[in-house]
Amino acid sequence: MTTDEEAPSHAGADPYAHVLRSGHGPVYLRLTDGRRIRMPVHRWYAQPTGADESVLNRCVGPVLDVGCGPGRLCRALLGHGVPALGVDVAPRAVAHTVALGGRALCRSVFDRLPAEGGWQTVLLIDGNIGIGGDPHALLRRCVQLVSPTGVLLVEVGPYDVEELCTAWFENVHGHRGSLFPWARLGAQALRRIARDLALGVTDQWQSGNRCFLALGHQGPSSGCPC
Repeated sequence: MTTDEEAPSHAGADPYAHVLRSGHGPVYLRLTDGRRIRMPVHRWYAQPTGADESVLNRCVGPVLDVGCGPGRLCRALLGHGVPALGVDVAPRAVAHTVALGGRALCRSVFDRLPAEGGWQTVLLIDGNIGIGGDPHALLRRCVQLVSPTGVLLVEVGPYDVEELCTAWFENVHGHRGSLFPWARLGAQALRRIARDLALGVTDQWQSGNRCFLALGHQGPSSGCPC
């Protein structure tokens, strides 16, 4: 069997589409300054981890999973009887989610979505706070989607960082996908943006090396420092 490391890099092949088709990596997020970050492809296709469960246990339906990928979180929620919908711009990710019994739309979070203003939980997990390269705009959009009594559950970096950048997906052979804007945030940066949008931090927690915050319209800031 040919592994990803042994497979040729075909001209025109998109590295991200390839891992979505095959279900295994490696694939890297390459930043314009040369840094390369390995993406957790195995986690995307595995059963929810303990860290994932710490998020799922805080979800109240209906749940919108922004950037759902292959849909492990929204499928897990549906399996526990919690209404959930994923959205993702990658057709292969959405097809995988639906094929395994999940519900997902191939759509940008900035497109018109069902039940705007009625979601009780909106998820931005697996670094998806970086979508669009503008966390202010992304969170402002999520505020439009979530119910006034709902919550945004956001995964951030485990250290303090606030970075807007341009990136692309790259395989082990250096073959690149298209450029796209991206962002990387730690907890303190997310807190500052949340304050700008009149959101409070209602919870903050760590599980292993992953860090999460809950943002809502009500409640004082709380939680452990990450």
